[in-house]
Amino acid sequence: MKAYIKLFFEVTPLIVFFLVNSYYGIYQATLYFMITSIIAIPFAWYIDRKIPWMPIVTGIFIILFGGLTLFFQNENFIKFKPTIINIIFAFILLSGLKLKKVFLKMAMSKAFVLQDKTWKKLTVRWSAFFILLAILNELVWRTQSTDFWVSFKVFGILPLTLIFALLQLPIITKDSKK
Repeated sequence: MKAYIKLFFEVTPLIVFFLVNSYYGIYQATLYFMITSIIAIPFAWYIDRKIPWMPIVTGIFIILFGGLTLFFQNENFIKFKPTIINIIFAFILLSGLKLKKVFLKMAMSKAFVLQDKTWKKLTVRWSAFFILLAILNELVWRTQSTDFWVSFKVFGILPLTLIFALLQLPIITKDSKK
């Protein structure tokens, strides 16, 4: 049940972003995205009783790029944020492999007990997926309307991520049986 509640608080800022954009536009949506992201972090901490690093990192980028969007009244900053975050995540994961550190294992070892080769394979897959998301984000925000991009961010990226995560289950379940 904790996972569902945690997911709810991670998805809520996106839903607020989408809804506010639908009625009031991108700048108002960005402001509310920033506010709900800040509010969601203490809830994530309360649920797990540990520092929620991913929401904090994402929240920092939302505040940074959202702040730039509002200050300069330029929506391109908030549109560029997912590209930057996904490239950074891929870079961190791949740099970890180069440094003989498997950051994905460090982050998820309590959820799964897997062999190092499986963690490395998952790290490469997730890195490639993050790069794909960055490319998709760039293609969509640079070629489509703002409303389309917001819808893609909420109803495209999130389902793609969930589907990708589910597609990793066979390798996880195969290795965890050993």
